[in-house]
Amino acid sequence: MVIVGGGFGGLQLARDLRHPDARITLIDQRNHHLFQPLLYQVATTILPTSEIAWPIRRLFRRRPDVTTLLARVTGVDAASREVLLEDGQRLAYDTLVLATGARHSYFGNDQWEQAAPGLKALEDATTIRRRLLLAFEEAELEADPARRQALLTFAVVGGGPTGVELAGIIAELAKRTLWPEFRHIDTRQARVLLIEAGKRVLPVFPEDLSAYAQQALERLGVTVMTGSPVTAITREGIDLAGEHIPCRTTVWAAGVAASPAAKWLGVEADRAGRAIVRPDLTVPGHDDVFVIGDTASVSLGEGKIVPGIAPAAKQQGGYVAKVLQARLSGRPAPGPFRYRHLGNLATIGQKAAVIDFGRLKMKGALAWWIWGIAHIYFLIGTRSRAAVAWSWLWSFLSGQNSARLITQREVPASRTD
Repeated sequence: MVIVGGGFGGLQLARDLRHPDARITLIDQRNHHLFQPLLYQVATTILPTSEIAWPIRRLFRRRPDVTTLLARVTGVDAASREVLLEDGQRLAYDTLVLATGARHSYFGNDQWEQAAPGLKALEDATTIRRRLLLAFEEAELEADPARRQALLTFAVVGGGPTGVELAGIIAELAKRTLWPEFRHIDTRQARVLLIEAGKRVLPVFPEDLSAYAQQALERLGVTVMTGSPVTAITREGIDLAGEHIPCRTTVWAAGVAASPAAKWLGVEADRAGRAIVRPDLTVPGHDDVFVIGDTASVSLGEGKIVPGIAPAAKQQGGYVAKVLQARLSGRPAPGPFRYRHLGNLATIGQKAAVIDFGRLKMKGALAWWIWGIAHIYFLIGTRSRAAVAWSWLWSFLSGQNSARLITQREVPASRTD
């Protein structure tokens, strides 16, 4: 069996599938599994990269039936049952599982990516962190008031959980953490914008929790702009309908697009590019090919699909493991995949969060503690749990963040002309 992608779905499948006749090859273009829900905390200096990512080889060091390959997949030859690698190699399979995830989507404006990086990989997080910290450093040196204000203006595009979490932490970084350390600027005067094209932030949450989140952001000093679609983004600023905002640091959190798995297989995809799968997560016409996670469109009925979140990917990986165990053992296959929604959580800086568990809804400091405990629980290994808990405690008590190193300079935003 070949699994393409070492994210939540692929990792869960490889962990759960144990059979003497199974030989698993896990391919990923990176050598690590990433705990993506905390990626924004790397981008905003709270956590170092090593606390939310683990080498895939180490995770399977005691599983001789699992082979890990660091490679980039460029296609699938379903007729000959082969995975195509970037270096020209072809890897044969009996069963294929595509768990290739998603990247950020700029809705046809891919030229915006250089000015407004998204947040899906460690490289994205370190790029955003570098730009945030360099903006303050350049503002300290800038004599022109207008250019200094542009450097101290930070825009987050997209009002979903990632956008809300980013905006809240950037505001706290400027107004709580950095201000005693600069002499020529007052970082507390930084302007943080959260720009959402829709009517409200956190649209997947109930309206009362959405309203609370906006109020909590505004208390932190974030300017929330709803009903404001972006029309252009450059390193000099962003354009909304009829308004230009000088801004040298923009982060994109507005949309995602699936990997090209559907194109590789030549199967039907939805508008976001996700492969439309059958109830057992195989693709039509290919009983030996499964698609799971962010790159799969799994129907919930009534026009709804399973959301592209970590718990859903883990459930799908566990389900495919059961299907394959049954096939290998000659037992009847389990029934169709059933998604169990475990709830939505989002944090707004420190001491504030919103939780929607269906009948149970929570907000405020208690929700923030529950959010933190839940995330620590799902980290891999005791060391990671202890390290993240200590980093959070240190930040909470001291107001200082532990990952504020600028490791690579880039062309200063104020001098790109």
